[in-house]
Amino acid sequence: MKLIVGLGNPGREYEHTRHNAGFETMDEIAKNVSASITQKKFKALVDKVNIHGESVLLMKPQTYMNNSGEALRAAMDFYHIEAKDLIVIYDDLDLPVGKLRLRQKGSAGGHNGIKSIIAHIKTQEFDRIRVGIDKDARIPTVDWVLGKIRKEDEEDYRSSIEQAANAAVYAIEHSFAEAMNQFNKR
Repeated sequence: MKLIVGLGNPGREYEHTRHNAGFETMDEIAKNVSASITQKKFKALVDKVNIHGESVLLMKPQTYMNNSGEALRAAMDFYHIEAKDLIVIYDDLDLPVGKLRLRQKGSAGGHNGIKSIIAHIKTQEFDRIRVGIDKDARIPTVDWVLGKIRKEDEEDYRSSIEQAANAAVYAIEHSFAEAMNQFNKR
């Protein structure tokens, strides 16, 4: 079984904020594979689906970003999922809006959701899809990530969400290395 997790914060006040790029990507994946990520389990919203013959758990942790690892660890323990079968999708301040970066391992890079995951699964070696949200030096980081996408960035942002969803589904049928080759050049 594979596990695809999109990071974000639950609640109306966080909808369509930059920090919820992972949640928005999960909604796009759900739309593409006719899933409904609404079942409450593991301190998360989940749905178990079949993608290209592979059993996949889709997850949106409801623990808030800084505790994302709690929900993920619970699901991994229950289904005996290893880190090599995990894909985490999240926002990245260091990438321009509209850009994706797929990586197979690495540090948290200051991202609290990833810090929580690394702390809970005890490894940095898991596949990630980072969605660019850019940054603005004039705006404090917390305000930026919890802010809405600017109108002029909306089209590029929407495109990156769609591409992140496509990359995650592609990585189920192919290797993550192949997904990196396919989607990192965009």
